[in-house]
Amino acid sequence: MATDYDAPRRDKEETAGADGIDALAKGRTDQSGSVDVDEAEVAENFELPGADLGDEELSVKVLPMQQDEFRCSSCFLVHHRSQFAKEKNGQPICKDCA
Repeated sequence: MATDYDAPRRDKEETAGADGIDALAKGRTDQSGSVDVDEAEVAENFELPGADLGDEELSVKVLPMQQDEFRCSSCFLVHHRSQFAKEKNGQPICKDCA
């Protein structure tokens, strides 16, 4: 039998006669329209901790493309020349895109 650990605990005297089907059916209520929540409004008001990055600047050192590298004309990623597969319309294509 499944146990609901979130349910409030009752004394043994209360549980002796309250576990029948009639008691469960009587205690059941219609919860189909009890809460109307707008998910978009909830998402707008939700903030992650430490998510205020408005005044932050990125500090990434960008290196120019080296002589032994090429830019794939399909995925636009820079690869080492060992990843070169073929040329299509005069443009290099990497092994992943070929």
